[in-house]
Amino acid sequence: MDIKLTASMMCANYGNLEKEVKDLEEGGIDSFHIDIMDGRYVPNFAMSLNDMAYIAGATTKPLDVHLMIENPNNRIDLFIEQLRKGDTVYIHPEAEYHPSTTLQRIIDAGLIPGIAINPGTSVETVMEMLRIVKKVLVMSVNPGNAGQMYLPYVGKKVIKLLSLKEDMGFEIYWDGACSADKIQQFAPKGVEGFVLGTTLLFGKEKNYGEILKDIRELHF
Repeated sequence: MDIKLTASMMCANYGNLEKEVKDLEEGGIDSFHIDIMDGRYVPNFAMSLNDMAYIAGATTKPLDVHLMIENPNNRIDLFIEQLRKGDTVYIHPEAEYHPSTTLQRIIDAGLIPGIAINPGTSVETVMEMLRIVKKVLVMSVNPGNAGQMYLPYVGKKVIKLLSLKEDMGFEIYWDGACSADKIQQFAPKGVEGFVLGTTLLFGKEKNYGEILKDIRELHF
C-alpha cells in the first residue's frame, strides 16, 4: 500500500537543519510539514516564515504548510511568495471570517488548498469547504504542541470523512500522535498521508532511512 509520509519539521534538530533536511530527503520522506504558529490562534510559537523559506530552498520535495494563525488571509501573500507549485497550504476554518476567500487565493497561486480540522471541529461545519480543498488535515490532538496524547473520538470523524472523500475529491492526512498502530488501522481504510513527529520519526536511535523503511513495511 502506497502511503505518503511527511516530516513534522518543528520536531527536527535545529542545530543542523540542513543535515536534517538532507537526511530526511535521502531517507525517502515524501514531503516536509511546516507548522507555523502565531501564539494567538494556538498557545505556542513554532517555526517562522524564514524557516519555511529555508526548507523550501534546501529541498525539491513538496512542503505542506500548516498555518495555525489568526486571519490567515491578512498574511497569505507572505507565504505564497516563498512557495512553489505543488506545495500545500492548510488553513484552519475557525481562524477566518471567510475561509473560502483565503483558499481561493491559495488556488490562484497554483498551490494545493487544504483545511485543518481540530478535534473539536465537526465535519458538518466545514462541509462546503470540502468541495474546494484537495487535502484535509485531521488533527488527532489539539494543535499547538508536539507529543500530545491521541483523542480517541477523532477516529469517528476520520470514518465520516472517508465516506465523503471520493465524491468531493480530497485526500485525508493524519496529524498528531501518529503511531504505527494508527497507520495500520487507518491506512487500509483510505487515509492517504501521515505527519510523523516524535512518536515515530524524530529522536530515535535508527536513522531516518531505516525508520521510514520500517513504516512502509508495516502490515496493513
